[in-house]
Amino acid sequence: MIFPSKRTRLPNRDESVYFVHVSDTHFGPTVEYGRDHHLSYPCAVKLVEVINSLPMRPDFVVHTGDVTTNPDEAAYALAQDVFAGLQVPCYFVTGNHDLARLIRQYLPMGPLTWLVDDPNVLCYRFEVKGYRFLVLDGRAPDHLDPHGLLSEAQLDIVRQEATADGPPLTVFVHFPVWPLNSPWMDANMLILNGDRLHEALLPARKRLRGVFHGHVHQSMQTTRDGIVYTAVPSTYSQFTAWPTDLTAGHDPDYPPAFNIVQLLPEQTIVRQHVFVRP
Repeated sequence: MIFPSKRTRLPNRDESVYFVHVSDTHFGPTVEYGRDHHLSYPCAVKLVEVINSLPMRPDFVVHTGDVTTNPDEAAYALAQDVFAGLQVPCYFVTGNHDLARLIRQYLPMGPLTWLVDDPNVLCYRFEVKGYRFLVLDGRAPDHLDPHGLLSEAQLDIVRQEATADGPPLTVFVHFPVWPLNSPWMDANMLILNGDRLHEALLPARKRLRGVFHGHVHQSMQTTRDGIVYTAVPSTYSQFTAWPTDLTAGHDPDYPPAFNIVQLLPEQTIVRQHVFVRP
């Protein structure tokens, strides 16, 4: 296990970081693959086009998991071809439909430091302009799917990172940490030891810029003890998440979307950006 160094420069007062948060592309093995009444591949192609045409250039893109629906090499090869079109670095998080070793094999990322020496775990950190970013791998054993679970080794890493002092810190993971007041989501989709992750993050809450996740195919924000957890919609199809939903549902009117996140010296801004389904 490799613990991160605390040596880093702090951002200047006027330095800001812009990143694009995407999730749940669900590539299939062919361009004709469909899921949840929609084709995922054309939306991913459109996504890259839209990001490249933004009026401001992001510092990076982060994909918080479920790159594919079934983790086979044909699906990752399609994802590799599409994401190669991005004009900025891209970072990836393991979703419950992903395999970390195939993400490592097929999807190049920007500069980073691996924190777990295991090809089957995607846990690392990277820094941009003095801001620190921590990526956690919450993929659980198959019998717990679609829940997530963090290993003790990764919780130790969080404790090492989430001290009171240090640079601005942002965390990426695939799964939600807290219940979302949607019965089917709360019964099936959470990090099972999310309370322990939250406890490990508490010492850093004054410098923690947010925890960003996917998995729920919805734009949702949860605040607990001053820490904001932000979910991003899917790039192709959205779930419903009403307090009356006992089973999974899909919103036919909710378009593909992603978030633009601005980390400013004194505040964090999250803006949802929708685009027309191809």
